[in-house]
Amino acid sequence: MRIRNLEKRIGDFQLKIEDLTIEEGKIHGFVGGNGSGKTTTAKLIMDIIQPDAGRIEYGGLKLTDITMTSQRPYLLHDTVYANLVYPLKIRGRKPSKEQIQELLALFGMQDKAKQYARSLSSGEQQKLSMLRAMIFEPKLLIIDETLSNLDPESVEQFERMILEIQKKRPVTWIMISHRLSHLYRLCDRMHFFSCGRVIASGTAEEILFANEEPEIRRFMAKELVQRGEYDL
Repeated sequence: MRIRNLEKRIGDFQLKIEDLTIEEGKIHGFVGGNGSGKTTTAKLIMDIIQPDAGRIEYGGLKLTDITMTSQRPYLLHDTVYANLVYPLKIRGRKPSKEQIQELLALFGMQDKAKQYARSLSSGEQQKLSMLRAMIFEPKLLIIDETLSNLDPESVEQFERMILEIQKKRPVTWIMISHRLSHLYRLCDRMHFFSCGRVIASGTAEEILFANEEPEIRRFMAKELVQRGEYDL
């Protein structure tokens, strides 16, 4: 996927991305402060909002190949099971009971298949949202802060799942998160956003530790102190 001369104005905010390549089969991290353009770019990729100018070259991807999760997931007014299999249902695919139970069991939710999804705790809703996004094996997954508020054990479990998927059948990921240690462990490439622009792209090592851009250094210092992420 390649983004060229993309522009979008929302109120006083102006997004302008001259050239950004999302390499197929890699895990990409979108990093930057609040309001820097990360989620706006994700929504443009998802076709949730339309650009004012420029284009997104999908490289053969269809919108049905792409999915996105958010920090506050939208769940159907239905059971956990119905939410989990919904992506399969709308694509005309029959769910496997064994697969459903296996996925739910990973996070101790196997006894909650018939529970009303919106009665789950916020953490369980985020887990369900992630599992729902992964169940139909999309070609591009955009994860917008979905893992940010989960307990460390659950985050590690999802990290293992993501890395296992990449070993078996590499897909493209865009991870949006303030959790730098999480991005550092996962990402092949990182893209730093500031004031609606991508000011740097590179490996996680290059962006987090070897970049002399003042904006990035300030962001890193602030995030490391506030979140105590000294395990990078």
